[in-house]
Amino acid sequence: MRADRAALDADFAAYVTARWPRLVRAAVLMGCRGAEAEDVVQSALERCLPRWSRICEADDRDAYVHRVLVTTLAGSRRRRWWGERPTEHLPETAVDDGADRLDDADAVSRALAGLGADQRQVVVLRYYAHLSEQQTAQALGVPPGTVKSRLSRALRVLAQDPGLIELRETL
Repeated sequence: MRADRAALDADFAAYVTARWPRLVRAAVLMGCRGAEAEDVVQSALERCLPRWSRICEADDRDAYVHRVLVTTLAGSRRRRWWGERPTEHLPETAVDDGADRLDDADAVSRALAGLGADQRQVVVLRYYAHLSEQQTAQALGVPPGTVKSRLSRALRVLAQDPGLIELRETL
């Protein structure tokens, strides 16, 4: 029993080490800020740990964990106020060689922010997390047809986004 628990703990640790950056980035793309994304991912993984043996038996661990991430994010949004917080001093902004990459990333982030939460989640899970339609449906708890329709509508909106049109023209 103890050896089984140690093996599960080691498997969970390996999973977290391998998937942490991708899960945090997925949370950021779904609308969290950097530190908040890490908190949401940590909370989601805390919810997964006691159920890890069951998650290991699931057809797709990644879809299961992404589902927990989506529900954890939704729960955190209901509990927190996400408005601006005024400060006396503005933080300094660093300028580096990667300004173009930041501009591109900003254009993508702004375009994603223009989508509804459902559409944004589908786009992030499908194209960033590289989940299949079936895995995305499983992660969101919706039928695959819903994934397809949300994705279609989201891509139509993104295709009309001025920032992405400009970005596409520079490529």
